[in-house]
Parts: sequence; structure tokens; C-alpha cells
Amino acid sequence: MDHTQENEILVATQMYCVERPIYSYPALHGKLHKKNKVSDPIGDKIKRALICTPKKIRNIIYMFLPICKWLPAYKPREYVFGDFVSGISTGVLHLPQGLAFAMLAAVPPVFGLYSSFYPVILYCFFGTSRHVSIGPFAVISLMIGGVAVRLVPDDMYVGGGGANSTNGTEERDAMRVKVAMSVTLLSGIIQFCLGVLRFGFVAIYLTEPLVRGFTTAAAVHVFTSMLKYLFGVKTKRHSGPFSVVYSTLAVIANVKKLNICSLIVGSMCFALLLGGKEFNERFKNKLPAPIPLEIVAVIIGTGISAGFNLEESYKVDVVGSLPLGLLAPATPDSSLFHLVYVDAIAIAIVGFSVTISMAKIFAVKHGYQVDGNQELIALGICNTIGSLFQTFSISCSLSRSLVQESTGGNTQLAGCLASLLILLVILAIGFLFESLPQTIWLTTFVSSLFLGLDYGLITAVIIALMTVIYRTQSPTYTVLGQLPNTDVYIDIDAYEEVREHAGIKIFQINAPIYYANSDLYSNALSRKTGVNAARIMAARRKVLKKHAKELGTKGKPQSSVVKVDEDAEAGGEEEEKQEEQIEENAKPMTIDSLVQKTFPEELERFLPPGPNVHTMILDFSQVNFIDSVGVKTVSGILKEYGDVGIYVYLAACSAQVVNDLTQNRFFENPCVKELLFHSIHDAVLGAKVREALAQQEALAPPPEEDSEPIVDPET
Repeated sequence: MDHTQENEILVATQMYCVERPIYSYPALHGKLHKKNKVSDPIGDKIKRALICTPKKIRNIIYMFLPICKWLPAYKPREYVFGDFVSGISTGVLHLPQGLAFAMLAAVPPVFGLYSSFYPVILYCFFGTSRHVSIGPFAVISLMIGGVAVRLVPDDMYVGGGGANSTNGTEERDAMRVKVAMSVTLLSGIIQFCLGVLRFGFVAIYLTEPLVRGFTTAAAVHVFTSMLKYLFGVKTKRHSGPFSVVYSTLAVIANVKKLNICSLIVGSMCFALLLGGKEFNERFKNKLPAPIPLEIVAVIIGTGISAGFNLEESYKVDVVGSLPLGLLAPATPDSSLFHLVYVDAIAIAIVGFSVTISMAKIFAVKHGYQVDGNQELIALGICNTIGSLFQTFSISCSLSRSLVQESTGGNTQLAGCLASLLILLVILAIGFLFESLPQTIWLTTFVSSLFLGLDYGLITAVIIALMTVIYRTQSPTYTVLGQLPNTDVYIDIDAYEEVREHAGIKIFQINAPIYYANSDLYSNALSRKTGVNAARIMAARRKVLKKHAKELGTKGKPQSSVVKVDEDAEAGGEEEEKQEEQIEENAKPMTIDSLVQKTFPEELERFLPPGPNVHTMILDFSQVNFIDSVGVKTVSGILKEYGDVGIYVYLAACSAQVVNDLTQNRFFENPCVKELLFHSIHDAVLGAKVREALAQQEALAPPPEEDSEPIVDPET
């Protein structure tokens, strides 16, 4: 019987006896004494809030202007090349998408370029994400276009033909620009106010599946609204309920009038983009950066259109005039606010939810944090100030953000470089793209569609929001301690008699753990217990990095030492590693395999002082269900704390919760089942027994190595 099996038998046979009366609620509280909590006077609270210190001023500046925090820490040698390549790659996407999404917003194409310039610069100063690409986004542009077409329909200004028709089109476009600016200004004000009022928590109700469901449904609307440009037919733009059906039927009714040349050009560009996407995906490990096929399609399409004069010879619709230069600031028409405020609220929330969802994905991947409240403020500033310069509402583009991050972008300086490329087009070379066929718009959008908009239906948004309203609650988080000489665990902040066990933290939530509160649960765990695994890991990495640097400095003078036969040693080391790997794989899996204890003990003294905790116990006695998002959160907690050598136990799980955990593959590793305990007291005793065994094992003398018998050479 090996040592591991002995420990398991020892733990399984441990027994405890508790002798206490049966406590009813009055009987128990009759023996307890409430702590006298004296709250500070209101005057002292106001004084503390208004007192001005250098640290508070610095924190306020860092919070409102995140660039003041990350720019001084910028590492040119590590970041410049990645930001440069990322900025160029993202910039070439901004051009076709800016022009295309302006069309979705029902405004002239040049306004898409304005929206790709001003907001990007502003977000660099106020945004907290380092990787999202801010600018025009298909879903937001479609929502803006719906408002513009509803308030300024085609038949209001355009009718007949000739010069009157041209003038009517210009008047219609000018009025739609006013509507778009008004919606943008109002949505920006809403976002800014929500950020100041700390309403960033609304992001938890708009989970990734919901955002994807909404954007996918919007993608269908975009696709159908762009079919007329692919086939080159003239149809009325529809908005409101069943607009998808009306737009599709309108194209089908006019299919006999399709423009063959327009269809051929669009199909060629679509084939180029789709084939190029597959090429980039297949050779992504060999390419230093994805080939920017969108700009290639733009250049080829523009060249063919200009060379063969497609507009006059074959009646192919083109972009048209792109006036050079920037427009003077103008105040949006506030008299339209009462007509667009509902749309502005929807645009503000959707724009924020898309941005914060993508920002959180990149933040987790690269190990930094984003602030939902500051993101609201940043988007509000981008839209509010941008509206003064004739931009329409912006958000995070999924496809551009993926390009900006995957090509090596490290900070928002990559976004600034992309915006400078757009500025070059606006000021100098915009006229080169006036002959660009409008079918490019459909193919550019479809390429964006393949990159990110692929799940769900809009009905999921309605159902999920109804579910949130029905199930949402404000959970209470509590750290528990033991009532001495009993197995009763209650709030340590409420009663004087309650005591905590050394090295053990017990954390309780009085609500189910699901997508609406999973983030709050993990944050409250580190806040209430005072054990932040991310900070512990960061401190350890800092110590290890410093230690490695010191070892490297000490080892430099020894470079002149003559090397021994390295080939022979390398061969021996390789064999030893293979044998160790075989032995490691042969070991039975235990709960110890879930916890990393690789940090050198001799370096522990260099870590900053912190809570000496070896076990976290999550009390699930009041959790009546847990969904897939909650299971992922708990799994992340196990891994996060396990990486810093802290065990995480689950106590008092109901049969329903165990069933939820099983269905969501929480027990995919069989060792995880050993982390569940019948009650809190069982978990506490299990942790104590485990630590006692570990101490005994550490104090035990090492096993003596088998020595070979000494052979007398004379025998």
C-alpha cells in the first residue's frame, strides 16, 4: 500500500463527535450577543469623501484618463513593432468598412471615414481596453439607418428624375445626416451619464451569447438590405417590423432589372475575400500577419471600375464624391431628440455591450482589467464630441478588433496609427476611391460576418432579458466562522463569539450562481476574504523575475569556464526526463494534482505580507442551482487559486447543484469530486487533516537510497 492510499484511508476514517443542544433560532440567538457597530457621523464621511490628497488626485486622473497610466509604462522595444503592424493592418480594414457602414447608416460614404477617425483618437485617451478597435460597426450603423429612413423616407424628397431628383437626393442625405448626428449625440449623452452614475454593471445582463444572438439577427437585416447593391437594382429601403421580408421581396420583384456587370464585380470580390480568408486561416502560422484582402478588393474593384468606366458604360452604382478635408464642427439638431430618444437608448446599450464583451475577452487573455463604467464614459465622449464633427454612433468592431489583437497590437497606439491612415484618405487621396463599385459593400460586410457574427437569434435577447428580470436578485456575500465547540458556522461580522480557523476562509452566497451574478461572485470572493489570487500570482512572478535577473547577473563572469562533454550529459538528462515523465503519468490522480506548489520556499520571504490561507471553502448550502456560466466561474476559481497553492473546497451542495455541475462537465477530472464535502465542518476537518499530513510528510526523514554492495577486488 503506497503513501497516497494510506492518507486517503486515514482521511476517510477520521471521525468527530459534537455534543450540543438542538438549536432553534431563538435558542441560538439567546446565547449570542450582537456586536455594537457604531457608524461614523455623516460629517466625518463627507469630510473623508471631500478631502484632497495627492494619491486620491492621481487615482482620479488614472480612472478618467487611463492613458496617463499605461503610456508612461509603454515599452518601445517590446511594443512598437507590434503596434505598427497592427495599426497598418487595422487601418486598411477601416477604409472599406467605414465606407460600407456609412451606407448602412443611410448617410453619404465620407461620413463613415469621419467616424473612423475622431472616435478612435478620443478612445485612445479615455478607453481602458488595449485591443478593441473603435469605429463604425455594422449593427449600430443599421440601427442608425433605421431611424434615418423612418424619419426621412425616400419619397419625402426624391421623386421623378433629372435635376430635381439630384437636388432631392442631396436634401434627403443632408436631413439624414442631421438625424444621425442627433441620435449619436443623444446616445453619447446617455452613455456618459450612465458611466458617471456607475451603471457599468448592466454589462452582466448582456452576456456573450445574447450579444452574439442580437448581432446575428442584425446581420440578417444587413444582408437583405445590401442585396439590392449586389444585383444593381433600385428598391425602396424598408425599416421597422418585417423589414427583412419586405426588402427581400422587393429585390425578388425587381430581379429582372438586375445589372449583370454589378453582379459579376460583386461576385469576383466575394470570391476573393472568401478564398483569401481560407488562405489566411490555413497559413496563419507561417504568415507574419494576415493578408489584408479587403484593401486588395477595394483597389482591384476601384481599378476595374475606373478603367472600364463602369458607372457610365454599364450603369454600375459607385461611391461617388468623397470631398477632401474635414468639415467644420456643427451642433446637432436637439429638436429631434423627442423623436429618437428610444432608439438612442437602444443604440447606447447595444454599443456598450458589444464593446465591453470584446474588451473583457481580450483583458482575460492578456492579463489586465477593463472598467465597465469608464468604458461607458469613453464611448459617451466619443459619440458626444464625434457628433459635433458629423460622425455617427460607433462601437467596437468584432472583425477589426480580432485583426488588431492577432497582428500584435499591444496598446491603443495601434488604433491611433489606423486613424492616421484614414486621415490621409480624408485629406489627400479620397478621390481615388470615388469609382469604387458599391458591391464592394456587401462583400466587405460578409467578410466581417464570417469573422464574428455567427450565433443566436434576436429572440434570445427578449427571452434572456425576461429571465433576468424574473431571476435577478441582489445576493449577500458572507464570510463564515465557527461557533466554538460546535459545527455551527455563521457570519463572523455579526457575532463576537464566532472565530475563524487559521488558514481557512469560508465564503457563502445566498443566491444561485448564474450568468447574471457570476462575475460578481468571483469578485466578492477575493474582496470579502482578502485573498486575491491574481495579485498573489503577480507578486510571485515579480519575485521570480527579479530572482532570475539576479542569477543571470551572477552567472555572467563564469562564461569563460571550459565546458564538459555536453552531448553525453544532454543524452543522460534526456533519458532521465523521459523516465520521470513515465513515472509521473503512472501516478494516481489526487486532489494534490489540482494545486500547484512550485513556488520556491526560499523566495517566500521576499513576497509582500498577505493572508496566510491554504484553503478556501465555498458554502453552497444556499445555492439552489448553477448554470453553465456559473460552472465556468467556479472552475476558474479552482484553477486560479490552485495556481497559487490554495485548495478550494465545495461544501453542502444540494443534489440539484451536483447534477448541474455534472451536466456541465465540472467533474471531467475525477479528482474534482474529492473537493466536495457534505457539510462545512466536514470540509474544515478535511482541510486540517490534509495540512497535518503535509506537515508530517515534510518533517519525515527522506528515504535512504539503496546502496550497491561493496565488492572486494581481491575476491
